[in-house]
Amino acid sequence: MKTKQLATDAVLAAMCAVLGALSLDFGNLKISFESLPVLMAALMFGPWDGFAVGGIGTLIYQLLRYGVSVTTVLWMLPYALCGFLAGYYARRENFELNNKQITAAVFVSCALIFLLNTIVMYIDSKVYGYYSFVYIFGSMLPRIAVFLIKSAAFSAVMPLLIRAAKRVVR
Repeated sequence: MKTKQLATDAVLAAMCAVLGALSLDFGNLKISFESLPVLMAALMFGPWDGFAVGGIGTLIYQLLRYGVSVTTVLWMLPYALCGFLAGYYARRENFELNNKQITAAVFVSCALIFLLNTIVMYIDSKVYGYYSFVYIFGSMLPRIAVFLIKSAAFSAVMPLLIRAAKRVVR
């Protein structure tokens, strides 16, 4: 089982990197689905798998898109932390989550990513000298809309994806 779990984590981390690269970027508004495989790993296998998929997947994406920078690790943290916390919740519930619990975990995770990405964007802008209040906070409403739509979409498909993935892994 550990080999299948590790192979699944590797595939999910690769999916995270690819989905990050396939995102739509409009300045500081990014529409992507890179957190979907992170949440899948977390809800199926637990906190450390979610952390690894989020951290490694985002690291690969960051390195391929931006290279190494002072803030690379900061950009990885939202997804790694989201994976860890969602996985911790799933493990606490013995991985027997109903649709309402999955929806709550997805919503909280997406909200956390939104919040942490805003903080990282602020830090990054201060470090590299492009800070502008309008740049950081002027796009909050569209970013909140993306977070809410993404949460609803992920909540709708996540139970089906997890059931299908568990059948394949077993």
